[in-house]
Amino acid sequence: MTSPIEPPAPPEPTTLPIDFAAARERLRSSRGPAFWRGLEELAGDERFQEFLAREFPRHASDWDESLERGFSRRRFFELGLASMALAGMAACTRQPFEKIVPYVKQPEEILPGVPLQFATAMTLGGFAQPLLAESHEGRPTKLEGNPEHPASLGAATALAQASILDLYDPDRLQTPTKLETIQTWALFSDELKAAAKAQKALGGAGLRVLTGSVTSPTLASQLRTLLAAFPKARWHQWEPAGRDEVRAGAVKAFGQPVETRYELSKADVVVALDADFLVSGPHSVRYAKDFSARRRLVGGATEMSRLYTFESSPTPTGTKADNRQPVRASALPAVALALGAELGVPGFAKPAGLDEKVARTVAAAAKDLKSRAGAGVVIVGDPVAAPVHAAAHAINAALGAIGKTVVLTEPAEAEPVAQGDSLAALAADMKAGQVQLLLVLGGNPVYDAPSDLAFADALQKVPLRVHLTSAANETSRYCHWNVPQAHFLESWTDARALDGTVTIAQPLIEPLYDGKTAHEVLSVLLEDSPRTSHDVVKEFWRAEKRGAADFEAFWRKSLHDGLVEGTAFEPRPATPDAAGAAAWLAELAELAGRVGKPGALELSFRPDPSVWDGSFANNGWLQELPRPLSKITWDNAAILAPATAERLGVQPDDVVTLTVGGRSASLPVFVQPGQAADVVTVHFGFGRTVAGRVGNGVGVDVAPIRTRAAGLWLVPGVQLAATGRKARLSQTQQHFRMEGRHIVRSATLAEYRKEPDFAKKLGELPAVEESLYPPMAYKDNAWGVSVDLGTCIGCNACMVACQAENNVPVVGKEQVGRSREMHWIRIDHYYEGNDLENPLIHNQPLMCQQCENAPCEVVCPVGATVHGAEGLNEMAYNRCVGTRYCSNNCPYKARRFNFFEYNADKEPVLKMLANPEVTVRSRGVMEKCTYCIQRINRAKIAAEREGRAIRDGEIRTACQQTCPADAIVFGNINDPLAHVSKLKKEPRTYWVLEELNTRPRTTYLASVKNPNPDLEAG
Repeated sequence: MTSPIEPPAPPEPTTLPIDFAAARERLRSSRGPAFWRGLEELAGDERFQEFLAREFPRHASDWDESLERGFSRRRFFELGLASMALAGMAACTRQPFEKIVPYVKQPEEILPGVPLQFATAMTLGGFAQPLLAESHEGRPTKLEGNPEHPASLGAATALAQASILDLYDPDRLQTPTKLETIQTWALFSDELKAAAKAQKALGGAGLRVLTGSVTSPTLASQLRTLLAAFPKARWHQWEPAGRDEVRAGAVKAFGQPVETRYELSKADVVVALDADFLVSGPHSVRYAKDFSARRRLVGGATEMSRLYTFESSPTPTGTKADNRQPVRASALPAVALALGAELGVPGFAKPAGLDEKVARTVAAAAKDLKSRAGAGVVIVGDPVAAPVHAAAHAINAALGAIGKTVVLTEPAEAEPVAQGDSLAALAADMKAGQVQLLLVLGGNPVYDAPSDLAFADALQKVPLRVHLTSAANETSRYCHWNVPQAHFLESWTDARALDGTVTIAQPLIEPLYDGKTAHEVLSVLLEDSPRTSHDVVKEFWRAEKRGAADFEAFWRKSLHDGLVEGTAFEPRPATPDAAGAAAWLAELAELAGRVGKPGALELSFRPDPSVWDGSFANNGWLQELPRPLSKITWDNAAILAPATAERLGVQPDDVVTLTVGGRSASLPVFVQPGQAADVVTVHFGFGRTVAGRVGNGVGVDVAPIRTRAAGLWLVPGVQLAATGRKARLSQTQQHFRMEGRHIVRSATLAEYRKEPDFAKKLGELPAVEESLYPPMAYKDNAWGVSVDLGTCIGCNACMVACQAENNVPVVGKEQVGRSREMHWIRIDHYYEGNDLENPLIHNQPLMCQQCENAPCEVVCPVGATVHGAEGLNEMAYNRCVGTRYCSNNCPYKARRFNFFEYNADKEPVLKMLANPEVTVRSRGVMEKCTYCIQRINRAKIAAEREGRAIRDGEIRTACQQTCPADAIVFGNINDPLAHVSKLKKEPRTYWVLEELNTRPRTTYLASVKNPNPDLEAG
């Protein structure tokens, strides 16, 4: 029987059905809000309005995991008070003494409590992501971008921020194993040497090496040495989210492999064809920096660049577009042809049947590009077909962009090959019995190889299979030897960024599990006395710098700076190959003629923004990170446009089956405003079966329907069928709403020029004296933040940076579904306009606003939330008793309640990750953003020790430091010369919910877009 005190209520419906027609009618009749968060509110369903009327969803206050047992807060306090009374009986118990063991000889560079920073780099898709790693007494705890490196300039991506969690993953492989039996590195080395000796006699005819993309000069040198020693051996490469189309497009256009880099700081007009260049790709951080600099309207600036996007599914880059057109992925070749024809590029002809709206946007973009000769650029996304890339090269050349906004260099990859063909050749050799020894150096091809290669079956035909892997995965199940791979924070290696700049990556910690690198595995094959990765990398560079006067000085400087000076590639003069243009133009025209007919579905594959190709599947920070725009956590979905879902008769959370060539996968539906009609977008990287305790069974594996035959990125003619089942998606778009107010404010550039203070006029800020709160004076410092909505790209890097800095826990899918996620900062997305299929999209980071007149402070019965001497709303966690009055009284929904002790029962290795400067909170307390007060205090101590004031910019919050768009600025608003003070005086500045007179220390700069007036008039 259930408790008579508080019987359980029935659970919420998994998802309320959406009336698409009603939603469109509300927009058309202008009865709906100017800004809207999702389709549910537009449909006007009374059940949804009732759901919103309850500030916290039903069961949000229940403590028990089971919805059927009704363990309420009331019951908790009953038992809690009894426990407190009983606890008094044992209060005199003497605790055991604990001794702290000091250093016998303290290292000279280490001061307890003072973190050190070291330059290093991670690789993603083979390309270097330059980083600074923070270390507390030998424990890496936080990663930031390297401000000295041209590829990052101090910023970092969400994936880079979260990669430190993988270092402490308790599911990592800890010892070499042979046939699942623990072995030793020495035994493995002996067996590999014996196999290599046998291959030596055959010239390496049976030896194959499989890697990902390689930009490491040292690793490339070792592999070339291996191929020289074993001339019949083969080196294969494979990246499931690879750049084959980019390479092929360059070869078609120029007749040779060429790397393309964009100088967006010089671009007045940017046209993107399914290119999420601000968030995805090896140079995205630098692109976001440069692009945002051209969009920042401060200091009286009234000019900004213009972005056109043509994309099949909304992306963070698309949210910054001034003119955005949803187009089918299959229509992109036609868009490229039309753009070239409008610009008068030789060989381009207007295709027939292009959608009228798309054609108008193409014509407007072409006119803009023409008017800004040499200051425009066309960017094509990595998954788009190679002929479209070739067309973009031809268009950029015709615009005079090469050498200005487009820089061509030699490839950063050591061996640029068609990786799909390379993997297929390896699979064919294995099936034919031609491979006796296979080294898989990283990666997981059994999971992510195209399913029609039947890689697992082919792999089992190899007599000796060796896998270097950080954790057991689907491929390791089929390998004889599995060798633990060192994390990049445990490794010596090197790698190039897209511009060619080399970083020598150094370890921050000894390998936790005696992990090895690819350098050490290859050293076993190549040398009688295998060397460490440090020796391999250092000796390579010693040979490279043979003429250097002082090699050790070069080595120390390179490690300190995080880059090898002078290694960036020089621009390569190149012009499109006119002789080869006819061939790829014919391919382009053929592809343009294959645009799917209305109603015919096509399937678009994309790597997941968080777990990427599945390599981050066991990372809880990334699994719980709400995906940009969809806000889905812990899952993937079949993403459909509202019109497509309505036509097919499916609703959100309906499970549908996608069938391609007799292969199928079943996923829940997610309806996304702005999605192109008749396109089903699916993110791969999910459905792992051997990922670890976090990643196993999360989402759906769509690899079975991703084949070379049908298409790795675009599959026409996909069949979709409803199953009649539902699967609830935990997505956060409707969480923590602030109803019916001007939360986001935006204008066009023309409106801004006419009325710069438009944002202030949308609100009503009460006078200072209209308050019952007594005024407070701040003698020295008064901290504040300014957030520029015009540059924020919604990439989520700030959310992960905050999580890593402040020990924010992961709560899991079920708890997220109950609105219990713990992130201290969130990215809200707002839609604007009356076009359900193509609304404007705005991003808004929102954290604790640090109110001057804080409504949370006056209601706390124990004084756990108090006003600090420098204006911050401070939290005393050990005083909080969890009444949650402060959360109820917070209009910004910026406080989080720790329902369960999410940080409890951690594996010992995970405790090494915690930032020692931040409290690890327990169950039953409120948590929130503190403006990284630990960083404030660190800077105050340093300034006091040196007898000076804190310098402007000396303190950078975690969210500010990592932001690729420089959208967040922190500082002392008492200093009129501080950057934040100047931003707060900008006419675009406004406060969220200013009419409440809370006087937040966080202000926002309203968003401004620069749409083409010709399109606006139409």
